[in-house]
Amino acid sequence: MKIGHFEFNESIPDIKESHVIAVLRPWIDVGGVGTLTLSRLERHLRAREIGRLSSPGRFYDFTRYRPRSLMNEGKREFNVPNTIIRHAEMAEGPDLLLVHLLEPHLYGEEYVETMLEVFEYLGVKKYSLIGAMYDMVPHTRPLIVSGVGVGLGADEENSNMNVKSSNYEGPTTITYLIGQGVAKKGIDTRIYVVHLPQYFQVEEDLSGTSRLMEILCRLYSLPDRLIESDRGRDQYESLQKMFEEESEVSSLLLRLEEKYDKDNEQSDISLGPLSQDIEEFLRGLDEGPSS
Repeated sequence: MKIGHFEFNESIPDIKESHVIAVLRPWIDVGGVGTLTLSRLERHLRAREIGRLSSPGRFYDFTRYRPRSLMNEGKREFNVPNTIIRHAEMAEGPDLLLVHLLEPHLYGEEYVETMLEVFEYLGVKKYSLIGAMYDMVPHTRPLIVSGVGVGLGADEENSNMNVKSSNYEGPTTITYLIGQGVAKKGIDTRIYVVHLPQYFQVEEDLSGTSRLMEILCRLYSLPDRLIESDRGRDQYESLQKMFEEESEVSSLLLRLEEKYDKDNEQSDISLGPLSQDIEEFLRGLDEGPSS
């Protein structure tokens, strides 16, 4: 069955009061935080794929998003980049549609329109976009989550989750029009972005993943064991030795901590340019510790 540019399985399940949880790659998925969070949910809830773009080449340049060649039980398979929708049924509460959005290179408005068409067909009642961005935050403080909320109870919900209001201005992505589009249709809309330390860039940031999982577990009454906070804590503690051994680096970390404490006296979060001191700090980390 085809809806817009999506091809769906013939046996689309009966979906009750569906809520979308989406991640957008690569725009706000630094440290793989959004993807890791969604994958953890999919494993726990045994989500299954129900649809994907029928012709992803209409929207994607495959010289930029490269297909991958894989061997599966002695047979070669090709994994073509795509936008994928999976369905998960919970014992209590709404069904979840777990959506792996891949930012389009071409026909962005058409991509947005086809996502809105799919969400309307599937009866979506709530749309949440999750992800992560790098910021001038220290690894020694709780990770900030900023975002926006539209709809009934959004302010109270964000307050309960300790989500800071965002007043970010700057470059963005055409896919944010999906959130605007569903909001105009009266669908509750949320964006949750966790702020990660600029100086600690890894493929899988487990602390950021834990922070987003904490929010989702509280929203959907999921078991706390999914948060896996110990793994994230251990990963960040591995940084501590470097800071303890270098007095100059320790001094700059202190400045980051002071800036964090000052900024978080305010209710709004605004990602801005790094200060000169912090820029020098980050360059020094890239070059390695001085001898």
